[in-house]
Amino acid sequence: MDRQHCVQDVLRCHLCDTPHPSLHCDICAEYLCEACKGEHLSDLSKEHEVLPFRGRESTIKCPKHSSKICERYCIQCAIHVCVECASSKEHRRHEFLDKKDFLHRDLQELENQILSKYQEIAYKNSDQIAKLKKSYKDIKAAINNHGEELHREIDSVVKKFTSNLNEMESQCLDKLMSQENEITRKMSKITQMIAYLRKLLTLNDDSLVSAYKSRNAEYRTLPSTLIVSSPSFTPKKIKKEQIYQEFGFLSAFSIKKEEQKYQQFPIPTKEVNTMDSSDDHSSEVHKPLVAVSKVIAEINTDYALYKELRSVSCMNDEEIWTCGNNNKMKLYNLQGELIKSIQTKSGNFPNDITMTRKGDLIYSDYNDRTVNIVKKRHIETVIRLRGWMPTNVCLTSSDDLLIAMVSDRDKQTRVVRYSGSTEKQRIQYNDKEQPLYSPYGEKFIRENKNLDICVSDFYAKAVVVVNREGKLKFTYSGPPSTSKKSFKPYGIATDCWSRILIADSHTIHILDQGGQFLCFINNCHLDWPYGLCVDTNDNLYVAEYFEGKVKKIQYKT
Repeated sequence: MDRQHCVQDVLRCHLCDTPHPSLHCDICAEYLCEACKGEHLSDLSKEHEVLPFRGRESTIKCPKHSSKICERYCIQCAIHVCVECASSKEHRRHEFLDKKDFLHRDLQELENQILSKYQEIAYKNSDQIAKLKKSYKDIKAAINNHGEELHREIDSVVKKFTSNLNEMESQCLDKLMSQENEITRKMSKITQMIAYLRKLLTLNDDSLVSAYKSRNAEYRTLPSTLIVSSPSFTPKKIKKEQIYQEFGFLSAFSIKKEEQKYQQFPIPTKEVNTMDSSDDHSSEVHKPLVAVSKVIAEINTDYALYKELRSVSCMNDEEIWTCGNNNKMKLYNLQGELIKSIQTKSGNFPNDITMTRKGDLIYSDYNDRTVNIVKKRHIETVIRLRGWMPTNVCLTSSDDLLIAMVSDRDKQTRVVRYSGSTEKQRIQYNDKEQPLYSPYGEKFIRENKNLDICVSDFYAKAVVVVNREGKLKFTYSGPPSTSKKSFKPYGIATDCWSRILIADSHTIHILDQGGQFLCFINNCHLDWPYGLCVDTNDNLYVAEYFEGKVKKIQYKT
C-alpha cells in the first residue's frame, strides 16, 4: 500500500522506510534513522541540521538563504542570521553572538542591572507620590487660609459700612430730636397763653386786659420742618470671574520626562566582521518623542495657491474662521461647508484673526494700520495706529487685546496690550534694553493659561516667552537634536495644560510652559502648517498655507 495515501501509516525514515525514525533534519525537512544519518550527511551540496526527533524544527532557517541555519545573533540588528549573512555588506562592522549567548547576556543584564534600576525608579516614584500629596495638602491649606483672610477683609468692609451708616443715623436723629424739642417747648407756651386768655375773658379786670400784650405775631412764624432722606445702598454686581482672578493664580502642573541614564553591561562578542567601515553609521542619533496624534477632520477651503491660507480661529467646536491672502474672511463647518463670508472694511487682506468670548471676530489690517471687530456683519475700527502696522493679534483671558506690531521707519517690533482702545502695556526690550524680537515679519502671538505671552518670531528662528509683566522667561530655538537654522516657527497655540504648540515646516513642536521640549506631531502629513488654534476640547486646528486645508488633529503627549 502506498504510504503517502494511507492515513494510518506511521512516520518512516526517508531513506530506508524504517518506522519510527529517531532523527530529523531541520534543513531538509526529512526523517532519518540512526543507520541512515551518515548517508544523509554525506550530501555536501547543502547544510544539514540533524536533531533528535523530539527536537525537530527547533532551528531557525535563514529567511534569505533557505539552505542555511541561523547560527549567529546580530547585536545591532537584533536578529538571527546565518554565517553567509553575517559576512555580507548589510552586516558590515556589526557584532555577533552565538545562538544562546545573547540569552545569557540578557538574563544577566535583567537580573543584575535593569531590575535594580526599575526598583530604584519605583522607590523614587513612591517618594514623589508622598511628597506630591503633602504639597497638594499644603496648597489646599493655603487656599483655605487665603479664603478666610478674604472673608475677614469682607467682614471688615461690612463693619465699616455699618459704622458709617450708624453715624449718619445718629446725626439725622439728633437734628430731628432737637427740632422736636423746640416745637414741644413752643406748643407748651401757646397752650399756657390759651389758658391765660380764657381766664382774662371771665374776669372784669380792665387793668389786666390793658396790661396784656399779644404774642400771636411771634407764634404765626411757624417752625421750619426738616425733610431728612435716608441714605441708599447700591451693591455692585458681584463679578465672579473677577473675584476668581483677583483671588490668586493656580498654575498648571507640569510633568517632565526625565531620561534615566543607563549603563549597560559590556556585551561579550564572539565574532566581529572586519570588512571596510566606510558605510558605518553607528553614531548615536537622538530621536525625539512623537505625540500620539491623528487627523479626525479635514476641511477643504477655497484658499489655494496665490490665496494662501494664513490663519484659523475657532468660533466654537464645530465652526472655524479662516483668512488668507485675499480680502475675505470665511466661516466653515467641519464638513467644509462655507457658512459665512465677510469682506474687510478697507478691501485689504487681513493679516490675522482672533475671537472674542461673545463670538465676535477681530482682525488686523496691516496696510490700513487698524485692528477691527466684526459684530453681526458690521465692522468697527477698535484701534488705529500711527507709525506702526499691526501684524498679529490675540485676545487674553481678561479680554485685553495683545497686538504684535512693526514700525514703518526704524524697523522695530513690539507687543502692546490694549483694554478696548486704551494702551496698557508695551513689551519690546529685555532687562539689558536689547530688543526681544526681530524687526521684520509676522509675530504670531498667544497668551498662555499661566498668563505668559508667547511670540513666534520667524526671522529670529525662535519662540520668545515673557511673563505677564513682560519679563523674558525663555527663548526656544528648537530641540537639542536640531540646528537653529532648521527651526522655522510660524503659527503658535496653547492648550489647557499651558503647553505651547508651534508650527514648523512639516511638523508641530510641543513644549511645556517652562520651554522644555516634549514631543513632535509629525505623523499627520502636514504640508507647510501656518496658522494654529486649539478648541475647548484641546483639539488642534492646523491651517496648511499652500494646500488651503485645515486639519483637525487629536493629539496626546
